[in-house]
Amino acid sequence: MKHQLTVQHGLLRSSLAIALGLLTPTNSSFAGDTLPPAKIDKAPASLLSFYDGALVFDVEARARFEIRNNNRDFDGTINDDNDDSWFAGRIRLGIAIKPVGFLKFYVQGQDVREWGSDRPNIPGVRGSDGPDEFDLRQAYVEIANYKAFPLGITIGRQRLAYGDNRLVADGRWSNFGRTFDAVKLRYQSDILNADAFFGRVVQIKEEVFNDSDSSDNLLGLYISSPIIPFQTTDLYYFFRDKEDAQPDLDPTNRIDPRGAWTGPAQRIHTIGTRWKSNPKVLGNWDYTVELAGQFGDLWALERNAPGLSYRAFAGHASGGYTFSETPWKPRFGLEYNYGSGDSNSTDAQSESFQNLYPSNHERLGFMDLFSWRNIHNFRAQLTAKPTKDIDLELSYHAFWLADTNDYWFRSNSNGAVRTTMPNGRDVRTIGASNFVGHEIDVTAKWQLTNWISLDVGYSHFFAADYLQDTGPADDADFGYAQVSLTF
Repeated sequence: MKHQLTVQHGLLRSSLAIALGLLTPTNSSFAGDTLPPAKIDKAPASLLSFYDGALVFDVEARARFEIRNNNRDFDGTINDDNDDSWFAGRIRLGIAIKPVGFLKFYVQGQDVREWGSDRPNIPGVRGSDGPDEFDLRQAYVEIANYKAFPLGITIGRQRLAYGDNRLVADGRWSNFGRTFDAVKLRYQSDILNADAFFGRVVQIKEEVFNDSDSSDNLLGLYISSPIIPFQTTDLYYFFRDKEDAQPDLDPTNRIDPRGAWTGPAQRIHTIGTRWKSNPKVLGNWDYTVELAGQFGDLWALERNAPGLSYRAFAGHASGGYTFSETPWKPRFGLEYNYGSGDSNSTDAQSESFQNLYPSNHERLGFMDLFSWRNIHNFRAQLTAKPTKDIDLELSYHAFWLADTNDYWFRSNSNGAVRTTMPNGRDVRTIGASNFVGHEIDVTAKWQLTNWISLDVGYSHFFAADYLQDTGPADDADFGYAQVSLTF
């Protein structure tokens, strides 16, 4: 049986490799990947639907060109492995079988590649977008008919994405995305929708079958209700129980060189709420508020030594106005994000907010330089629609560290941007300014057909006092063009 599975897996990989040569890789836009529990996962209208929807195939593919400069070291005198340009490609192939109204089987494979990059050819290392040859992304059974009965259950490898994807998400920008081996129980009614789940995040592994991390467990409850007429009100609880400080890729290595670091050992509770205005209830105005508190324990490496007591907080507030009666329907919005930092790295406590499994791209800038951790972020945003098929956006961000006794953390919330100065001194000990810099993002999306879209964008980061105080402080640039196909 083991040999048979190996042969089948090899055939799947070979088949997709052929498909990669025949298709132009594309994908749907990374924007708008919210999936609150109020929505039921349904296969979109498809050209590949048969037997009145009992058998549905889906295809997602994309190709993206990226160019980056100084995004990791902010040093224009050195060309590191991210001062480069490259192509990233992804294809996803899925099949849904629904033999009866209450039963659904779904399987989805994924192939991820990166071409022309100087970065390590190891998934996730220094931001690498590949490789992960054809592997299993989703495989679940869902038992549910919410029109007849309010309870349903989904068992297997699946997406978990809640609210505005700030804490638990399947990031659409990432070439890999994120899924969980999980059991999810859903309750759905007119006044209350709730998910209760237990899951383990799936690790992207090079040249072997992706599996979930048995030492990294997530328990969650997410409740969403329209009981307040002018908004959707969410309440949630997450408990992350992580036994070690690295992905479970090779137990002989403390920090595994074949996979990205996923944060410290922890046992952390997260309690939060999100309030989001309903469309048009407040006229042209809209708002979103999200507050999250955390408490528990952290360990630097394994749980074989005394840990740190843990308390942290994060918040988000945004509001906007849409000029719906004018051409292009412009919307102007303002936003503030805060994630607490650690005020003292030498004591027995930690206040550095843990961003869990987020999708920070776009929310905290398109350059992916920041996470919802140790941060003050102000954003001004202008969007417009010249036609129904074109979306334009201009965003300005200003970033400060919440506390310079803690590090500046990148978009995945785990890796620090800069830990030491050129002379080797810890950046947390020098009393640096907390103002990090500004970012400008300009993006455009064109929906060419129902199935094909084009995204382009350019971003520039203006380095400020914190970078000047801690080492090289050159500006950074980022640009991309992405073609997507979904049907």
